[in-house]
Amino acid sequence: MSGKNTKQSVRAYRIGVGLFLLFMFLAIFLYAAGPLFEQTTYENKPVEVATTTVPVPVGRQATHVPTPEPVKGIYMTSCVAATPSLRVKLADLIDETELNSVVIDIKSFDGHISFMPENPALKDAVGGCYVKDMQDFIDTLHAKDIYVIGRVASFQDQYMVAKRPDLAVKKESATSTVWRDYKGIAWIDASSVEHWKYLVDIAKDAHAIGFDEINFDYIRFPADGNMKDIWYPLSGKKDKSQVVRGFYEYLHHELSPLGITISGDLFGMTTTNTDDLNIGQILEYGLANFDYVMPMVYPSHYPDGFYGIPDPNKDVYKVVKISMDKAVARAAATTTPILTDTRIGTSTPAVYAKPVWDSKKLRPWLQDNNYPVTYTAEMVRAQIQADYDSSATSWSLWNAGNKYTRAALEPKP
Repeated sequence: MSGKNTKQSVRAYRIGVGLFLLFMFLAIFLYAAGPLFEQTTYENKPVEVATTTVPVPVGRQATHVPTPEPVKGIYMTSCVAATPSLRVKLADLIDETELNSVVIDIKSFDGHISFMPENPALKDAVGGCYVKDMQDFIDTLHAKDIYVIGRVASFQDQYMVAKRPDLAVKKESATSTVWRDYKGIAWIDASSVEHWKYLVDIAKDAHAIGFDEINFDYIRFPADGNMKDIWYPLSGKKDKSQVVRGFYEYLHHELSPLGITISGDLFGMTTTNTDDLNIGQILEYGLANFDYVMPMVYPSHYPDGFYGIPDPNKDVYKVVKISMDKAVARAAATTTPILTDTRIGTSTPAVYAKPVWDSKKLRPWLQDNNYPVTYTAEMVRAQIQADYDSSATSWSLWNAGNKYTRAALEPKP
């Protein structure tokens, strides 16, 4: 072999060794750095709705603000709460007007939980409009002295019906078939103590991340649907009002000793009716167990002819005033024909003693949506004034679309 060829061979050998060493160096580096790159890729992935692996701060101290007097609130869906560009508009509305509170869905009718709970038994229900930064959002609201209420759709729960159909309301004609109302919504039988505990667990976790109050909605038996073909596998023929009363008492017993403020939504006509409206709701039972009772006195939900009013939507002040006058009077009474606590008479009809409750315990839901007619600023304000004129002080506005009439609200003092 010539000297020239020898030099070329040596050069080729050195290049080969160099490339080999470079390849090995890169391989070792990539192997060692692999977890770093993998973690970076994972962290940059968008968080999908309904995931149960979203990390949450463990042991993080929640902030709370005291219940304002009066409460002046609006409702916010979890979908809006999950969208920063939308929720900031409502937060600004509260900050710039007389409003001081917001009610946010933490479990809607579909059964999905909108925040990540620490209780492992609840994590599978996370989904729908999931608010991945719920605790941060609450802290932001608290920094503005905004009172935050978490709303729980209690016995409407599509997730739980699918998971535990044995707890669901069924058809009488086919007892293995889940009954649904006219909207296609399935219900949990109100006698399910297992579901009661589940709702309490949600309330505890929600309070732990900063919700100042837990509001329970749909705390009743179904009201619309084919009521001739309905069967309650757990309640059977039990008195509906006593079943619902038991649920109210359970919530009070489990949550009030922990310092958790609770409120309950009742049909508006529970203020004027002394029966249970065939759904189990009686005003006195709610007042006895909740810190606040929120009658849904939406004028659009009252029948034509209510207390001589031909069209409730044309006299919204009168509808709310009559309803709240009745509610305040019943709260202030010392006796009632409705069984509450201690019986003081044996005549028929029986008369029972009851505690006297302050009118501030009543906090109605008022209507700020265009059903079935356009509700003007004057109509919204008339409802608020009717509430005040009944001697109640607090109220919250309901609009499922989260659009509120600013002109109906006074500027922040």
